[in-house]
Amino acid sequence: MADIAVTNLAPDRAAVASQWQLIWWAFRRHRLAMIALVVTLLMYIVAVIPGFFAINDPNLQNARATFHPPQKLHLIDTGDGISIGLHYYPLKLTRDPQTLAAIYKEDRTKRVDVRLFGRGYEYSVLGLFNTNIHLLASSEKTSPLLLFGADRLGRDVFSRTVQGSQISLSIGLVGVFFSLMLGIVFGGISGYYGGRIDFFMQRLIDFVLSLPTIPIWLAMAAALPQGWPSTLQYMMITIILSLTGWAQLARVVRGRFLSLRTEEFVAAARLDGVRERRIIFRHMLPSFASHIIASITLAVPAMILAETSLSFLGLGLQPPTISWGVLLREAQNIRSIATAPWLFMPGAAVVVAVMALNLLGDGLRDAADPYNK
Repeated sequence: MADIAVTNLAPDRAAVASQWQLIWWAFRRHRLAMIALVVTLLMYIVAVIPGFFAINDPNLQNARATFHPPQKLHLIDTGDGISIGLHYYPLKLTRDPQTLAAIYKEDRTKRVDVRLFGRGYEYSVLGLFNTNIHLLASSEKTSPLLLFGADRLGRDVFSRTVQGSQISLSIGLVGVFFSLMLGIVFGGISGYYGGRIDFFMQRLIDFVLSLPTIPIWLAMAAALPQGWPSTLQYMMITIILSLTGWAQLARVVRGRFLSLRTEEFVAAARLDGVRERRIIFRHMLPSFASHIIASITLAVPAMILAETSLSFLGLGLQPPTISWGVLLREAQNIRSIATAPWLFMPGAAVVVAVMALNLLGDGLRDAADPYNK
C-alpha cells in the first residue's frame, strides 16, 4: 500500500475571520485613524476624571492673577548646580516706562517644584467619592501654576479647559445616542415595511432636513428659561441637538433595510415564524452595525461644534456651567484678544477633538467594508 502523505494546511486568516476582525485589520492599516483613536481615548479619559488632570480649582478666582500669561514647566535647573525635576518660576510683573504695558518675566530666584500625583483641591470622581490627588500639583499655594494663563477673573484657563471637556465631549455622545435611537426607529420602520408607512416617514424626514438648522437651534435654545439648573440646561440642549440630527442617519438606515429585507436570511427568519421586532434588531441591524458605528463617529464632532456654537453665542449652556463654548465667550471682544490671546485655548481643544473624531470616523468608514479591500 502506498504511503499517503497528509499535509495540514493552515487556512488563510481572512477566510475564517469574523467581520469585526476584518474591520480591525483594515482599520490598523490606517495610520492617521490609529493616531486619532489614541487622541480620542486620551481626551475621553480626561473627560471622565477632569479633576485629576486639572491643577487648580477651575472656579477659584484670583484678583492678583487677572489675565496672567501662561507659565512654562522646566525639567532641568542650572541655578545652583544641575538638578532634575519638574518645576516652574513665578512670573514677576513690571511695567514698560513708555506705554505702561504689563511685562512678565520669570523670577529665577524663586523655584517652585511640581509634584506628580500630588495633593491639591478636592474634587468628586463620577459622584462616587471625593479625593484631592492630582496628576500635577504645585508645592506653592500662593503662586499657582497657570499653564494656559488666567482669564479676566484670575481663573486657571488650563483647569477650566480640562473641566469643560466633560460637558463638551459627553454632550456629543449623549446627543448622538438620542439621534441614533430616533434614526434606527424611524429609518428601520420606513425601510422594513415600505408602502404608505415609508412614504409618510420619508416626508417627515424631508421636512426635518429642510429646516434651517442654525435658526432652529437658536430659537429653541433661546426659549429655555435662564433660571434652570445647569443639569437641566445640559439635558435640554442635548435633546435640541438630537431632534435636528437624526434625519440623516434615518436615511442611511432606511436604505440598508430596503436592500436587506429581500435577502435570504430575512426570508428564512420570516418562514421560521420569527417576530418582526426580532428580525429587525437581531438579524438586520447587526449586519450593518459597522456602518452605523462609522456614522456615529462622524456625527459626534457635529454635536460638539453645535453645542460650542450655541454656548459661544450665549444661547446654550450658561455660567457657572463650564464647557468649551462657555469658555470661548471670554474671547468675544477685541480687548480680550489683544490682552490675552491664550483665552482661545478652549478653541484649540475643540479643533483637536473634532479633527481626531473626524479622522477616526473616516478610518472606520473605510474599514467598514473589508471585503472590498
